[in-house]
This record gives sequence, structure tokens and C-alpha cells, in this order.
Amino acid sequence: MTSAPAEPAAVVVQRVRERFDTGVTRPLSWRLAQLDRMVALLTENAGEIERALHADLHKSPTESHLTEIGVLLEEIRHTRKHLRGWLAPQRVSVPWQYQPARASLVLEPLGTVLVIAPWNYPVFLLLGPLVGVLAAGNTAVLKPSELAPHTAEVLERLVPRYLDGVAVVTGGPDRTTELLRERVDHIVFTGGGRVARIVMAAAAEHLTPVTLELGGKSPAWVDATTDLPAAARRLAWGKLVNAGQTCVAPDYLLAPPDVARALEPLLAREIRAMYGADPAASPDFGRIVTSEHAARLERMVSESVAAGARVVVGGKADVAARYVPPTVLADVTPDSPVMAEEIFGPVLPIVPVPDLGAAITHVRSGDKPLALYAFTADEGVRARLLRETSSGAVGFDVPLVQASMPSLPFGGVGASGTGAYHGEASVRAFSHAKPVVRKPLLPDTLAAVRPPFTAVRRALARRLL
Repeated sequence: MTSAPAEPAAVVVQRVRERFDTGVTRPLSWRLAQLDRMVALLTENAGEIERALHADLHKSPTESHLTEIGVLLEEIRHTRKHLRGWLAPQRVSVPWQYQPARASLVLEPLGTVLVIAPWNYPVFLLLGPLVGVLAAGNTAVLKPSELAPHTAEVLERLVPRYLDGVAVVTGGPDRTTELLRERVDHIVFTGGGRVARIVMAAAAEHLTPVTLELGGKSPAWVDATTDLPAAARRLAWGKLVNAGQTCVAPDYLLAPPDVARALEPLLAREIRAMYGADPAASPDFGRIVTSEHAARLERMVSESVAAGARVVVGGKADVAARYVPPTVLADVTPDSPVMAEEIFGPVLPIVPVPDLGAAITHVRSGDKPLALYAFTADEGVRARLLRETSSGAVGFDVPLVQASMPSLPFGGVGASGTGAYHGEASVRAFSHAKPVVRKPLLPDTLAAVRPPFTAVRRALARRLL
């Protein structure tokens, strides 16, 4: 039995846009109802979603809840609680020259938003932006990643069943290209820089605004003033969630030589505590998304070892099984192969540097990262890192969590992204803040600035402005 041909992207976008044009999405009641329906989608189908995530990424049910379903439910709860206040017109002061008058900013929905999601968090990074898109009163077209096919199939089937004005388009890069040819009102893309450039070029054809959530090499500084065992525990956890396939994971460590050496056995101990002597047998350790990605990581490690890096912990990868073991590399130099690009896997290099100044110089020599982490008790060090580096976010003594807090905007800077969303930032990102001015016809105070410009009016105009 052959499947029905895919609906053309133009037809999908037009249908969703027509739904927006009816005006049904504008009332607060519709927006709140959509958020409630999204809660129902996630809670009523949690088991099916978890099974799909396990099939695609070998995520355990608990990790799927923590990093995909549960964090989405918290985002929805936070948005629903505050949405009425966020949408209230914002009064703006009016200069005395224009009195009597009133001014305000009114948030209006943009229209139809295209959300292009990656494979590493295929539920959270598809439906997370959608929370703000719907809360702002828009309709949406969702494009899940073809590299997480089981999850994409589940979402393609469930989303239209629960949500109004939302369509899901599945398929490969050709389908994404097809969607990008269509005129939409905003594009959200999460992924790598190479594809982001394609998205921006396509958006430019229609002058469509974009939110780009990219990645990069997020560094972590560790010094002797911190509790090293506790720091190692959090770093190992932050690095190995989702088998390291997290855009805000610590990509590499920077530390003075003595701290770098001290971290080696501590990280090895924490990895064993989480995943046992054989992580391949642990139900809690994930898999790499494809064998090609696994082969890339295996090659990255072997080339780095050939260049002088030392394996502290880690074993042989099973590329066919998409398994790359938790790996810590020591004696890594800034020009090592493992430092050439974002790792996006369970490989943690330790790069010894002479001091904080050298670490800051290294960070500033590359693209601005999506996150920067520091494990230090020295407030002066924290102040220097905040002042002398630029990153999407900063985490002191903790990785990852900033990306899951609905009260904080999530976004990058420079090569790590543009724009931000989550919570109120989402509603503002997917709305237009429309200025509205109200000035009574009487008294007619504008008479002083209308021609003919007599001597009195000229003097008054120069005094007013």
C-alpha cells in the first residue's frame, strides 16, 4: 500500500495563514485553550512520546521527562499564569510638549510562524517555541527533524489532533527548502551555523524576521577556589545529558595545570557513579543520533590522541550501534582536532592554560559561545568573566539549567544565535509591539507647529523642540 503524496508546502502554509486571517487566534481565550490542549497532548501521550525518544536517541523515560516533556509543561504553566499581564497594553510616558496625550504599546500577533527544529531535543525544541507562538496569538507550521523519525511521526499525528492552526510537515532537507520558499511572518530555526545561513538567505527574500538558536563551543572555567569534587559532578552530568548532544553542554574545560590534573580522576569517578563500569549497558546513557555522527566523534577522538591528547576515561566506540562512550581527554591543546568544531557528543577535553587571562584570551579568540560556565568561588574571577567575555548566557557553578528556565530568555549572540525566546521573551519575540497614541482634538496644541511659521510660531517651535 503506497502512502499519500505529501501536501505541497504552499498549500500547508496557505491553509494555516487563512486560519490566522479569520481572527480566531486573537482572543485570550483561544490562546489559553491552546496551551491547555498542549498540556493534554503531552500528558495523555507521554508514554508514546517517551518510546519514540528512546527509539531515536535511546533516552530513558526519566531523561525524556526531565529534558523534554516536564520542562515543556513548566514552560506552559509559567506562560499561562502570566499571559494576561504580558498582553496588557504598556503605558508609555508622553513628553510635555505633546500633552494632553496618552501613548501605549499593544502586542499584536505576527501571523504565521515557521518552526524548524533539530533532532537532539526533538520535542522540546519543536514545541517549546510553539508555546510562545500560540500564546502570542499566531498560527504555526512545524518542521521536525527527519533524523529523529519516530518522534517526528508521533508529533505529525498528534499535533493536528490537539491544536488549532498548527500544521506539521515531515520529510528531509527538500521539504525544509520547500517551506523556506514560502512567505511566513517569522522563522525559528535551531541547529548549526551552516544551515542557519541558508535559512537567513531564504528569509531575506521576503524580509522575514528570524530567531536563530545555534550552538558553538561553550567553555567552562574551573579554578582551585571551587569545590573540585562537586564541580566535577556537575560538569560530568551537564556534559553527558543526552549523550552530550546538547547545544548548551560544556564543550571543553579550561583550567590551570594543577586543577586540570586534579579533575581527571574526579570526572572518571563521577562518570562511573552515573553510568557504571560499562555505560553501554546503562539504561540511562543515550546513543548518538546516527552512525555517521558517531563515526565523526570516533574520528575526532582518535585524531586528537594522535596529536598528543591522552584518554583519561573512555573506550572503543561502536559506530554501528551508535554508541560513543563517555570520554575525557587530557593534555588537549587549543589547536587539537577536538577543538576545531563543536563536539556535540560525550567527549570532554581538558585544556590546561596558565591562568584566567589566558583562558579569557582563548574564549575571545573564537566565536561567541551560546553559554559560558565557571566553577570558582572568587568573585573577582566571576566579575572578569562577565566583563571580558560575551556569550548567550553565563552559569556560575551550574551548567544547562539556564536554558530550561521559563523566566529567562534563551538565545545566543553572534555566531551562536540571534533573538531569544522562553516565557515573556517568547510572547514578545512572536508579537509586534505596536505604538498607539491618543491625543484629543481639543485643545488644539498642534497649532503652534503648523504653517504659516510666523515669528511667534518660529520661536515657539524652537523652544518646544
